[in-house]
Amino acid sequence: MQINVIEYFTKTVKLHPDKYAVIEGNQKITFQDLQRRSVAIASNIVSRSDICNCPIAVYLPKSINTVIADMSITYSGNTYMNLDVKAPLERIFNILKQVEPAFVITDSRHMELIKSILPVSVKVCLIDNIYTFRAEDEACLLTRLSHLIDTDPYCIINTSGSTGTPKSVVLNHKSFIDFTEWSTETLEITNNEIIGSLSPSVFDIYSHELCMMMSKSSTIVLLPEHLSAFPVKILEILKKEEVSYIFWVPTIMVNIANMDLLSKIELFHLKTVWFAGEVFPTKQYNYWHRNLPETKFVNLYGPIEITLDCTYFIVNREFEDGEPLPIGFPCRNTSILILNENNEPCKQGEEGELCVRGTSLAMGYYNNSEKTAAAFVQNPLNSKYPEIIYRTGDIVAINERGEIMFKGRRDTLVKHLGYRIELGEIEHVVVNTLHLVSNGCVVYNHSIKEIILIYEGREDIPAAKFRQQIGQNLPKYMIPTKYIRLDEMPMNANGKIDRLKLQNQINE
Repeated sequence: MQINVIEYFTKTVKLHPDKYAVIEGNQKITFQDLQRRSVAIASNIVSRSDICNCPIAVYLPKSINTVIADMSITYSGNTYMNLDVKAPLERIFNILKQVEPAFVITDSRHMELIKSILPVSVKVCLIDNIYTFRAEDEACLLTRLSHLIDTDPYCIINTSGSTGTPKSVVLNHKSFIDFTEWSTETLEITNNEIIGSLSPSVFDIYSHELCMMMSKSSTIVLLPEHLSAFPVKILEILKKEEVSYIFWVPTIMVNIANMDLLSKIELFHLKTVWFAGEVFPTKQYNYWHRNLPETKFVNLYGPIEITLDCTYFIVNREFEDGEPLPIGFPCRNTSILILNENNEPCKQGEEGELCVRGTSLAMGYYNNSEKTAAAFVQNPLNSKYPEIIYRTGDIVAINERGEIMFKGRRDTLVKHLGYRIELGEIEHVVVNTLHLVSNGCVVYNHSIKEIILIYEGREDIPAAKFRQQIGQNLPKYMIPTKYIRLDEMPMNANGKIDRLKLQNQINE
């Protein structure tokens, strides 16, 4: 069993030195060249500061250089933390202030910008400098890595925080190794996958793609982030590069379905599609399934605090357009608890909060013991010895097939006109059942007790049409009283609808 993820990589380099590891447009890098460049930069880091298990920030657009930077940090025995170059500098400053990385890796183009907010103690490593590879340096680095244990941190991923400062989630080698071993075996990942990598480098999906590259000699095809607005271009790259595997947040998949692009661009080589991060409307999923009938589709679920995902559902039966997809069953070495308001296990069909225990749990939030203690808590079903679980805040229930069904967020449960309402149920009816809009979000104005539907579209839909059709599916007290159209929904750093931003705008 691997102790750290570099052990995967060294084996892969020996087996496939000349195979392409990463493709970015016309640029390509082989496994051997990736190793040499990563080792050279890692050696430079170690020579300037003999640190270990320390965070090192990466301030680069997603590119081959980002992969090299992350690999070099891992080779040095430290913890990479990718920063979003499109994020406001104030947000980046707050992250740096909280995490206090020892280094930041950037390029000449972004150096002045990041240096303007860097603490003086943080060293800068320019990735576009020329660093010399020496075989003896690799041997020294591997000796350093031999002293690590599998629960040492691998990466830090920043997620939204209620105070405006993101929470920095610490994930370790063991959790990634465990998920990689399980997922590649159970979901039948081969040694010849070509990955269509669309997720930003600040996502956990990207980190999983790195693990697939290292462990299964997969080739990563980097899809430019700006192409999210041009899905036809993305599909053209998938076809050209013969991509066989994608792991995407459903938003762009919904857009592709709504534009009927799969009937125009055939993806003969795409055999595996994973999706996670938000609900995939079943109507749009069915479109993908009809156009790719031989492809395996897998619905995964899990917040960042649970390394990648903790449940999965291989979509192996037909679903009506208005029927939600299950999030399925626990991943291996993961236990799911569904607890009611009294911290008691829920019965079949009873809704409760999904809680997780097992190897997949994050180590907590970096430099934030208070929020760590609030989210990672003692298992209320176990009073005999310390056992930490993570409370997701998501409401689920077990259906008659034994499958876990996602119902909504605990923080989207509101009391309105004396009724307990799950705002996600209204969204499901509007988007999945009635198909009135392809993308929508329901928020609640607590000060004036008003349910508000915010939707994405090119044209306004009369409020009367919304009320009339929603009223045929939901009781009167659940019908929104206000409807707001946006040309485009705001998205947060995780690729999901930025509900907090919408909620704050409503409360202003």
